[in-house]
Amino acid sequence: MKTLTQIFLALLLAAPAAAGPALDGLAGQAPSAPEALPSPARPSGPMKEWTVMVYMNGKSNIEPFALADLNRFESIGSTEKINIVAELGRSKGLENDTTADGDWAGVRRYFVTKDADAEHIKSPLLADLGSPDMGDWKEAASFVKWAKAAYPAKKYLFIIWDHGWGWIDPKKPGDNLAGGSKSISHDFVTGNYIRTTEMGRIFAEAGKVQLYTSMACFMQMAEVAYEIKDGADVIVGSEEVIQLPSLNWEGFLTLLGKNPAAGAETAGVYLVDTFREMYARPEYQDMLEKTKYGTQLSAIRGARLPLLAKKIKTWHELVTAAGDKAALAKAKAEVLRFEVGDETTDPDKRISFYGDLYNFVELAGRYADPARRGAPEAAAAGADLMRFIASDLTVKNVWLGKDRTGKEYSNTHGIAINIPGRPGNLIEYYPSYSALAFEKAAGWNGFMTYLGTISD
Repeated sequence: MKTLTQIFLALLLAAPAAAGPALDGLAGQAPSAPEALPSPARPSGPMKEWTVMVYMNGKSNIEPFALADLNRFESIGSTEKINIVAELGRSKGLENDTTADGDWAGVRRYFVTKDADAEHIKSPLLADLGSPDMGDWKEAASFVKWAKAAYPAKKYLFIIWDHGWGWIDPKKPGDNLAGGSKSISHDFVTGNYIRTTEMGRIFAEAGKVQLYTSMACFMQMAEVAYEIKDGADVIVGSEEVIQLPSLNWEGFLTLLGKNPAAGAETAGVYLVDTFREMYARPEYQDMLEKTKYGTQLSAIRGARLPLLAKKIKTWHELVTAAGDKAALAKAKAEVLRFEVGDETTDPDKRISFYGDLYNFVELAGRYADPARRGAPEAAAAGADLMRFIASDLTVKNVWLGKDRTGKEYSNTHGIAINIPGRPGNLIEYYPSYSALAFEKAAGWNGFMTYLGTISD
């Protein structure tokens, strides 16, 4: 079974001449007009505890999995205490296109209701929106605003479901934009996707949510989370690739249904714990072993991210002053890196540039020469940063397995960061790091430049 990243990389490696016409031909295609099912009346009576808002951008080469996941949400459905609403996009003519559920194209909104049919969407259709750009942050904000108005609740969970690439803006066939720092919700029809620097605008426009989740690869990074720190109390995501089984929606919604009064941190723990339970099943353990992946998911506190940036800045400035390049070289070599490339493009997994922050700080401290001038101060700052990540920033972190180089995913601690590896070209992307709010707060770009001078 392919991972989300492997599927997306197949598109990145395709010739632009082959990909372009298909995307261009779809851009002006009008969706078929479906027969709308009766919409539920605006909720009345006591306000529900939660409204779960799922932004499912299947206008890409993972359309079949979007349909499958919406059916998984339907296996539980909305309840007397919980609303589930979804905005689902799909297209025609792209790789992995499916003719399921009428083979329509465009974007629709649903009120998710319970049914046992795992092959067909039976939830009431609320609106056919035509084919808006799901790679536009304004469309995501519009969905959240609509859901809050139509299905008010005491607490809100917002999920973006699609490809993710952490903080980077990858250049790809069909991309019709001229730069930026786009990270998530790739609309292959328009060639657009949401910029990292635009993610915070979703919440500034639509209001804060109690819980935000990225069902997308690589998104639990300091660089990404910092952009949305004011938009969500708790942020759930993965440092690594998320496999195509996705998250354990059935288990999560069952637990939330049993305790709808749960707050954001408890609900975040439900998401994380049920994720681990699913991947611990024999069939998924077998999948992880065959694909040579481990897996990880964490919940972190949005309000603690400014202090994280401050502690990171203190640590890397002291480490740079100490100048222990030998220790940093070993940390670069041994840190758990996440799978940006593959066995062909990055055989030793030493070019991949995303790694676990705690693990890197821990390794740098382990190998540091304590006799060097400034070493004690750097060690103390590193210990303080690790304590903060483990006991303050992170609500819950889970992991399973090991990577293809034998590194254990117990080395994950909840938050990743960009750590330059060996020189190599795994993916083309725009040089937009300096525009990130995290960079402005932590000054990490300068430290990355310093690390780039150190050979491992």
